[in-house]
Amino acid sequence: MRVGRLVSWAVLVALLGVGACGGGGWFREYEYDEETFVNLDGSARIVVSSSLPALRALHGFDVPTDPAAPIDREAIGKLFESAVTRDVYVSRPWRRYGRAYVRVELQTPNIERLSDAAPFRWSRYGLTRRGAEHVYRQRVGAPIAKPSGAGSWTGDELVAFRLHLPSKVLFHNSPTREVERGNIVTWEQPLAARFAGDPVDIEIRLHPQTILYRTLIIFGVALATAVALMVWLVWWMRRKGQRLREAARGEVGRGLPGLSEVEGSPAGRSSAVERGGPKGPPYRDADNATGPRA
Repeated sequence: MRVGRLVSWAVLVALLGVGACGGGGWFREYEYDEETFVNLDGSARIVVSSSLPALRALHGFDVPTDPAAPIDREAIGKLFESAVTRDVYVSRPWRRYGRAYVRVELQTPNIERLSDAAPFRWSRYGLTRRGAEHVYRQRVGAPIAKPSGAGSWTGDELVAFRLHLPSKVLFHNSPTREVERGNIVTWEQPLAARFAGDPVDIEIRLHPQTILYRTLIIFGVALATAVALMVWLVWWMRRKGQRLREAARGEVGRGLPGLSEVEGSPAGRSSAVERGGPKGPPYRDADNATGPRA
């Protein structure tokens, strides 16, 4: 039984590791995956996970397509550097189906100018405020470079454009019609359709307040309510204790005079004797009163 559990845990860890290293989601594998973590102020973080043959075929980048060839991560990072991108990072490569993959992360202060960078020239971006909504639009056109058959593809490969959104999604036009856990909306396209230049039109309408901001408001209200309740409980307990002490002092003050008056009267002395209370001087009989016996 213990060995079986260990094997089950090992299989689970292995599956999670494969999903994490794949760079394309837990159960979906993408040949080219472009993730955009957009903020309402227009800044964004971009993560591109792609095979090197796909980078060469879609963007015309001079990268090695032989999986056994050495990979210069610094050279790949320079391909993503521009006046509108910063903090470019290239991960260690991994291999799948005989192809090398890398993950490139970068920041941009203005998503609407991201198309000035070479890897994103095929897109046009827009983020505007319309009434009580923020509207994000992106149109992905044909590849700038002439696609080349640089990879040994089977035809089942997918390209994905995934949006990680900061606030509640009010509307989106993704064919999946789903908002995934983590507030993610995905547009998928066959790699062959991307080579053919079929456009991808993305539109999302967002709530003007970020999820973090709304969460902080809810937390603040809950915290203020809890503090107010604690203050009220402390005040109520002190008030109740004060009333009990006043009532006890009143009972003592009323009881002592009555007891003195009752015990000072003849009836009170009789009842005190019956209760075993204070008694008079020791009783002497008549014989003792007349003196010692003869």
